[in-house]
Amino acid sequence: MGRSIRLPLSVLFAALVLAACGGGASDSSTLSPAAATAATNEPSAPQSTGDTATDGFNWFNFRRGQLGLAALTRNGKIDAAALGHSNYQKINNVITHEQTQGNPGFTGVQVADRLAAAGYVLPHDNYAYGEVISSTGSTSGFKAAEDLIAAIYHRFLVFEPMFKEAGAGAASVNGGATYFTTNFAAIGLDQGLAGGSVVTYPFSGQQRVPVNFFSDNESPDPVPDRNEVGYPISVHANIVATVLVDSFTVRPHGGADLPAQLVVGAANPRTPSVAVDAHASPSAAAIIPLAPLAHGITYDVQFAGTIDGIPVNRSWSFTTQ
Repeated sequence: MGRSIRLPLSVLFAALVLAACGGGASDSSTLSPAAATAATNEPSAPQSTGDTATDGFNWFNFRRGQLGLAALTRNGKIDAAALGHSNYQKINNVITHEQTQGNPGFTGVQVADRLAAAGYVLPHDNYAYGEVISSTGSTSGFKAAEDLIAAIYHRFLVFEPMFKEAGAGAASVNGGATYFTTNFAAIGLDQGLAGGSVVTYPFSGQQRVPVNFFSDNESPDPVPDRNEVGYPISVHANIVATVLVDSFTVRPHGGADLPAQLVVGAANPRTPSVAVDAHASPSAAAIIPLAPLAHGITYDVQFAGTIDGIPVNRSWSFTTQ
């Protein structure tokens, strides 16, 4: 670390939109209702406040803590930017990262504009920021956050180790959609994981992991040739690092490797046949099983690669719902 960096927007939030059907009431969850409910009923989970934004923020911190990542500090100015964007989407019946000047509720075209308008000013360099948004028929902040974690491009951002603070806002249409926005930021890229380190999700020993993910409900679609697939499995390094994958597999305990799609944001010269996903972060990688996982089964995962040239090998297991 220790290097000054101004990250391109595409790394941070481009295409990190949970797709929805306009601003209507249809629930375009990436998880089945039963899976989302089970995932958010863990014994150690935070208590619901009934406020969508607060519960979503708390759920992100709960999951980050399970991975060993630092908790995000809630910032009132970032809250204001996030709430303004949720209100804009509600008023204009749209889900988008960009606002159009002149439209009702306008607070800024880009995320940085909206942060600045709320009084959160980014420096000239050595910073990172991002945004995740969703629109579903549920007002549950826990469910909104869990949906975004299931959506792999969103997860890359939510579990970014170097983010320090965040803010959340939500706006609901009576009997219709709830728009949930979370903005993340780090001024000074001086925290995060130790060099050559990664965190994994599902984490080692995790129980009640969902078995599936509805790929069509993330935009862009990470698995465009099918909808219901297995739950994504990922590794995450600091945003200033580059993850190169040599091998990444998942198998039921004692069984054979499952067919899976590899999602990488950096080309590995040792595996030239693997395509780079333009929507993925170079500091993370994932595999998406091409069929739903089985219920109540322990799965073994193996990852081998490098983080900024440092060899990394991880083996861990998790158990499904």
